[in-house]
Amino acid sequence: MNFINKSTTRTISEISDRDTASAVRKNGIRYLWSKMRRRWQLYVLLVLPLAYLITFHYVPMLGAQIAFRDYSVRDGIWGSEWVGLENFQRFFDSYLFERLVINTLALGIFTLGAGFPIPIILALSLNQVRTQFFKKSVQMIIYAPYFISTVVMAGIVIQMLNPRFGIIGQLGEQLTGRSTNLLADPTWFQTIFVGSGIWQTAGFATVIYLAALATIDPSLHEAAVVDGASRFQRIIHIDIPGILPVTTVLLILNIGNFLNIGFEKVLLLQNPMNTSVSEIIDTYVYKVGLASQTLDFSYATSIGLFKAVIALLLVVSANYIVKKMGQEGLW
Repeated sequence: MNFINKSTTRTISEISDRDTASAVRKNGIRYLWSKMRRRWQLYVLLVLPLAYLITFHYVPMLGAQIAFRDYSVRDGIWGSEWVGLENFQRFFDSYLFERLVINTLALGIFTLGAGFPIPIILALSLNQVRTQFFKKSVQMIIYAPYFISTVVMAGIVIQMLNPRFGIIGQLGEQLTGRSTNLLADPTWFQTIFVGSGIWQTAGFATVIYLAALATIDPSLHEAAVVDGASRFQRIIHIDIPGILPVTTVLLILNIGNFLNIGFEKVLLLQNPMNTSVSEIIDTYVYKVGLASQTLDFSYATSIGLFKAVIALLLVVSANYIVKKMGQEGLW
């Protein structure tokens, strides 16, 4: 009898828990629906961004299977022959594989190592400036290049480095006594690429860090001044910890774009003299998939998918490491 009573009690309890969970779920759905009806205008605003995201970011994922097929325009994606990992193996066996990976990693490491700290230093320095006119003027000057397109930026760099009439080219001739085309020298390509990238994008990142610095409680600085802390000590112990969450998020995002250098500026600055260091995965994908006579879409897609998988692993690893260090990650 005790066993039957316990079993009956447990059954009744389980039924009660299921009914309670079902009621909570129904109440939650009803509350969410009523909330959406009250603020339907806000959800209407999301329609276009969601449509854009689905159309241009999720639907094209179906085309990623081209990497596993011998794609033919005539047969289409679904009608092309399935070849599995053959295209990936072809890339791994290519004599260009090692050079492409090394060039991409070298350019990515240089860009991250040199480009990431500079906006932080600029933001911390500008935050200490008390003359508003000077502060706003510097912000405008460093932020303005961000609005210049990649093509125009590459054109400016090429013109400035021109050995005949470029400013830097003429200055180099005056200092060395001989005309030198820096873009034709492979040892200078990475420096030119990264330097022009910092010039173009550092201002935008600086604004983000300045906004993060503006959220720090001023009473912390006031208390530190009363305690006799110097300006440098306040930067180290108040400002840097205050922007650390934003810094970690941007670092993870930058690591995610570690391999996504972009082929536009590299391709525009590339010439036969510096190809040994300027040929990266993105430019190779463009040349193989679109610029060649064969238009090998399957091969180009497999290379791009390989790069995307590596980028995903980098983001997940960086997020895991950051959370292990006690900081907030992306998820």
